[in-house]
Amino acid sequence: MPKQEIDYGSLIAQVRRAFSPSAPINDRDLFSGRANQISAILDAFDRRGQHVVIYGERGVGKTSLASVIKFFFEGMISERIFFVSCNENDDYTSVWRKVFNEMRVEHENFRLGFNTPIIKESISVGEILPENIDPDTVRQILARFAKSDNLVLIIDEFDRIPKRKTGLFADTIKSLSDRSIEATIILVGVADSVDQLVSRHRSVERALAQIQMPRMSLDELNEIITKGLGKLGMDIDGNSLRRIAHLSRGLPHYTHLVGLHAARTALQRSSLHISGNDVNTAIRESLREAQQSIQTMYNMATTSPRKDSLFEQVLLASAFAPTDSLGFFSAADVRAPMSKIMGKQYDIPSYARHLNAFTDKDRGPALQRMGEKRRYRYRFINPLLQPYVTMQGFAKKLISKEIIAGLEDPDGNR
Repeated sequence: MPKQEIDYGSLIAQVRRAFSPSAPINDRDLFSGRANQISAILDAFDRRGQHVVIYGERGVGKTSLASVIKFFFEGMISERIFFVSCNENDDYTSVWRKVFNEMRVEHENFRLGFNTPIIKESISVGEILPENIDPDTVRQILARFAKSDNLVLIIDEFDRIPKRKTGLFADTIKSLSDRSIEATIILVGVADSVDQLVSRHRSVERALAQIQMPRMSLDELNEIITKGLGKLGMDIDGNSLRRIAHLSRGLPHYTHLVGLHAARTALQRSSLHISGNDVNTAIRESLREAQQSIQTMYNMATTSPRKDSLFEQVLLASAFAPTDSLGFFSAADVRAPMSKIMGKQYDIPSYARHLNAFTDKDRGPALQRMGEKRRYRYRFINPLLQPYVTMQGFAKKLISKEIIAGLEDPDGNR
């Protein structure tokens, strides 16, 4: 039987469907990991009066999780799942108007004339709302809709709403919980948005399942690559797979981006197998495709007139430093990666001034600094800068694949 000819051109066209660096994943088959978070969301839905806030660093995949939640509710509720996104111009009224614009109701339209039948039309609830919306209005509308079906209302990018405009959301959640309305609100944001939400009503904490989205583990990042390649009928060697995961620092954006370019590079040479060289090429392509703001931030942080400057190396060591659940690390956490990168022992005084310089406006700032002197903690202001730094370090040969393999992953696992 003749061997089936592979249409590499067709596969190249499908690569962007298998890897999605620029848009949230909305295909359950391509969504990877997050089993604990999904289970916690479903558990909250099962508890009457419970609502959910999903929080974590930017770039960890919160919107992708929110986008595929509906698939995990299949069989539990009907199509009463509504998804809206917030922006910096939103307030309480505008967000709920977005939600209610997605909800439709039968409306009787009376026509003029004798013996004219009453026409029933489907209109959005948003069309019949008052100009200003308060928590009591929201509760009454949701209570009406929840009589026939349980509701799930997903409000994404909640942290983009100005802090002074979020208080009424806590009032709404408390009211829905106290009245046991069969509507589950799922807010998606960062840690700060959780703090500002509960600051007005400490009692609202009882009604909120607070679900953290940590950075992805190496296994979860590997799953992104293997699932995407499985859709294309492709494979990759273990060392190359781990290199992509290590350099991604727990953020799925760069895993998707490198996976996309690696798959495309292999297919362009008519191969279904991704090699180490394909990954190296993909890293260079990913750096060229990175957001201009990230490239600018990196250049500002590392540029120096002195050839013996250590700004690139210290920023690279910071990118490999173990962090807490909110992405913070201490100066002491930088010591081990700095020593491995430089090939000799380095102590805090030799790079402390570099860390502090990264918090200055003249160098971005690239890092945020918190705490007191001698107890400072740092984190990348834009988390996406961190994997960009690690990939620049690899592309510039500041680190080798052996060093990468020896450094800790984002969860502290070898």
